[in-house]
Amino acid sequence: MIEHEPPEAAALFGDHIDQARQFASALAEHGEARGLIGPLELPRLWSRHILNSAVAAPLFPAGGRVGDVGSGAGLPGIVLAIARPDVHWVLIEPMERRVVWLREQSEQLGLDNVELVRARAEDWSDGAVLDAVTARAVSALRTLIPLTAPLVCDGGELILLKGANAQNEIAAAEKQIRKFRLSNVRVEPVGVDVVAEPTRVIRATVR
Repeated sequence: MIEHEPPEAAALFGDHIDQARQFASALAEHGEARGLIGPLELPRLWSRHILNSAVAAPLFPAGGRVGDVGSGAGLPGIVLAIARPDVHWVLIEPMERRVVWLREQSEQLGLDNVELVRARAEDWSDGAVLDAVTARAVSALRTLIPLTAPLVCDGGELILLKGANAQNEIAAAEKQIRKFRLSNVRVEPVGVDVVAEPTRVIRATVR
């Protein structure tokens, strides 16, 4: 059974709550069959996935071009595109069936701020042109830095959605942090006093 929409959802999405509801409904109906989410995720679809992504929305630069590496089911990319229509989102995903899903959702939700790139992050050929890059549940920070930092312009940010082990991931990634010249690397909880379980975000400036 799908989780009922939490009351804080309307506050997070504001005027765009109907799009968020439409996406949640589509993910609940098709997500498991299309290999996008596991069978145990429906009872926590809103709280663990959609709101967990949405609370990070204020962190991204207005008018910026932001990449979502390994966008998968659209968590966080589609959710953030709904919450932040003033940001141009580049969803980077190598698997064709997931790209098909992302394209379907972008079109059905009327998201004209979404660009799809079927590729692995390491095959990105446009250079360091993005204002920020995000990712959620892709890999450990030490693996993620070499995939994401080269995509970000000088002075841009990594804004990576992580779990309870975020601080330990930073400690384990010291070599990669130095190699890719990241500064001001820290863990920030977002959604405090908004959702029951805040999202931990690793933020870092790329130089």
